[in-house]
Amino acid sequence: MNVLGICGSPHREGNTAHALQYALRVIEGEGIDTAYLSLADYQIAPCRGCFTCRGGTCVQEDDMAVVVEAIERCDGLILASPVYMGLVTGQMKVMMDRTVLFRTGGRFALSGKVGAGIACGGFRNGGQELTLQAMHTFFLQQDMYAIADGPGYSHSGAAIAGRADTDQVGLQTVDNLARRVTRALQQMRGERE
Repeated sequence: MNVLGICGSPHREGNTAHALQYALRVIEGEGIDTAYLSLADYQIAPCRGCFTCRGGTCVQEDDMAVVVEAIERCDGLILASPVYMGLVTGQMKVMMDRTVLFRTGGRFALSGKVGAGIACGGFRNGGQELTLQAMHTFFLQQDMYAIADGPGYSHSGAAIAGRADTDQVGLQTVDNLARRVTRALQQMRGERE
């Protein structure tokens, strides 16, 4: 079992990277392998809507091929994005759009994988819920299981307000989310055995 974390921030070492790496450390502590990918390191062009991907591959030759391979290998996927104008960043949205190739031609290649989201905003009510809902919509359209952070906060996912390294409430939601992703994967593994 392994979990891939994709950071949608244009900043390699900002709040979102900190929160996502925190989640991945919690998951590693539970004995599950993790991988980290920052979209700031990749050049990904927007989807052209040509649906050539119905054949299984995209016609665009850019860094999205690396992202596709990483997503194919994972059992769990955590998306993390800062809040930009109340939603995910443009980089995250472009990546999400380009994954249409996983569900073209009647196939759903990500079906049954576990998905979870982390949103980082400037304030406690800074658009994190809408950002997380965009991620959940992505997971559901890919026929994935969408995991929330659960009790005692029970939001749509982990929500950071302000600086990630000092937001204790936010980091608790990240910890909760990571442990729930771990439990979901362990439960799935138990059902397969």
